[in-house]
Amino acid sequence: MQFDVFNGDADGICALVQLRLAQPITSKLITGVKRDIQLLEQLSVQENDRVTVLDISLEKNRAALDRILLQGVKVFYVDHHQAGVIPLHPNLEALIDTAANICTGLLVDQYLKGKYRAWAVTAAFGDNLIENAKNTAHSLSLTETQLKQIHDLGICINYNAYGDSITDLHFAPDELYRELAPYTSPFDFIADNSAVYQKLLAGYAEDMAQARQTQPEYCTTAIAVYILPDEAWARRVNGVFGNALANQNPARAHAVLSHNAKGGYQVSVRAPLTTKSGADELCSSFKTGGGRKSAGGINHLPLNQLSVFINAFERKFHY
Repeated sequence: MQFDVFNGDADGICALVQLRLAQPITSKLITGVKRDIQLLEQLSVQENDRVTVLDISLEKNRAALDRILLQGVKVFYVDHHQAGVIPLHPNLEALIDTAANICTGLLVDQYLKGKYRAWAVTAAFGDNLIENAKNTAHSLSLTETQLKQIHDLGICINYNAYGDSITDLHFAPDELYRELAPYTSPFDFIADNSAVYQKLLAGYAEDMAQARQTQPEYCTTAIAVYILPDEAWARRVNGVFGNALANQNPARAHAVLSHNAKGGYQVSVRAPLTTKSGADELCSSFKTGGGRKSAGGINHLPLNQLSVFINAFERKFHY
């Protein structure tokens, strides 16, 4: 059996769309909301099964990966988050690059030699790699209108992944993947499946309008911390609001906190775009945290740890 394990955001989904367009196969999909990152723990495999893993940290899945490899399963692993020590195993093929300007969709694009590049550009826009997305798109000779279309699509797919549970989302990530997967180009999807696209655009615009009314809880020239209300829209907009703040103030680090079902905070951190580093290290210093150099998160920050987080945040990004 083939298992496709992927992050439910734009990067994970668009990476899998590219791979399955190039290598069609019936597979069992394993995914979840953005913060469901230890997805390999869900796998029950047998010898000679195959597993493709996209856009989840190898470091956070190392124990489950070791178990799967020992069971005689072949694993193809593509990612850009913290990896730790990558195991050397004949059943593992790993394409790991933790550079700040790369994402899983772009790594798959390199692997496929640009065959479905418009989807890779969509992934990069979703991961807020704006300049890299535009540079990658040069070979496609897109119009400004087309570039804006896939910019907006990437942001909206990414926006859809955020929430405390699937019920917070407009579409379950596996459902959204199935909507996108038949289309060799994101432009074909936009033209043919406008109802899904328009629902995402409308939801994003409405939620962001509410988020922009929020004032920072703590703000200096170096960092800003926002706490959103305990509402579904706030959980949905958590990450994309952080991206928007980073784009507006590229020299400042931002943290956006929303309430989770455990009675604490879910945290999204964006490093300053001028440096694109440090978010992974900061978030990993907390028990449920992780990420990549330019963007990270903490799944559960207890309410009484807010001041501890702000102090650590300020120390990390005080220049």
